[in-house]
Amino acid sequence: MTDQPAPARTPLIATIIVALAVLTMIALGVWQLQRRGEKEQALALAAANPGRPAVAFPMLPPVAPDLLFRPSSVHCLRVVGWRIEAGRAADGSTGYRHIAQCATGAEGPGALVAIGVGQKPDDKPNWTGGQVSGWISEEPDHRALLSRIGGKATPLRPMLIARQAPAGLKPAAPPSAADVPNNHLAYAVQWFFFAGVAVIIYILALRRRNAPPKPPPSA
Repeated sequence: MTDQPAPARTPLIATIIVALAVLTMIALGVWQLQRRGEKEQALALAAANPGRPAVAFPMLPPVAPDLLFRPSSVHCLRVVGWRIEAGRAADGSTGYRHIAQCATGAEGPGALVAIGVGQKPDDKPNWTGGQVSGWISEEPDHRALLSRIGGKATPLRPMLIARQAPAGLKPAAPPSAADVPNNHLAYAVQWFFFAGVAVIIYILALRRRNAPPKPPPSA
C-alpha cells in the first residue's frame, strides 16, 4: 500500500496574524480614500480664501481649511534662525525661499515667515523682524512617507508668506490650492498594494511549508 501524502496544514496563529495585518492595511487604504474626499473639499474652500477678509495668524498647528491662504499678519520680534527651501517668486522665477524663524514673545511657539526668494542659498536677507503681512500657509512638508500614509505625521506648522520682500529678495509667490498635493489616492493604492503583497507572500510561504520533501539523492 502506497503512502498517502499528508494533508496540507495551515498554522492557525500565523494565519490570524497575517489576516489581521491585511485587514488593517485594507482599512488604512479605505481611510485614505475618505481623506481624499475631505482634502478635495478643504482645497476647494482654500482656493477662495485669498480674497476673504484678513484674520489673526494661527500660532499652533494644524491650519484649519477656513484659515489656509487667508490674508493675515504677524509681528516678528526678532529672527532666531533661517530655513532655506526651493521656491518660486511672484514673477514666476525659481530660486531659494528664505523662511525666517521668528520669536513673537518671551515664550510660545514663535512663527515662520517666508520673507522672500533669492537666487543663492547663502544669501543673507536684510531683514531682522517687524510687522509683516501676507497669507497664511503651511511650512514645507518633509515628513516621512510612512508617517503620512499611516496618518501619524505631525501636523505642519503655520507659515506666513510675506506680501513684500526686503531688498535683495523677490516676493514669494502667493499661495495657491494648486500647490497643495492631494496624495491620498496614491497612499490608498500603496496600502492596498501592501495588503496584496502580504497575501501573496503568505500563500507562497504556505506552499513551501507544505511541499512534499525531496527524495534523497540516489547513491
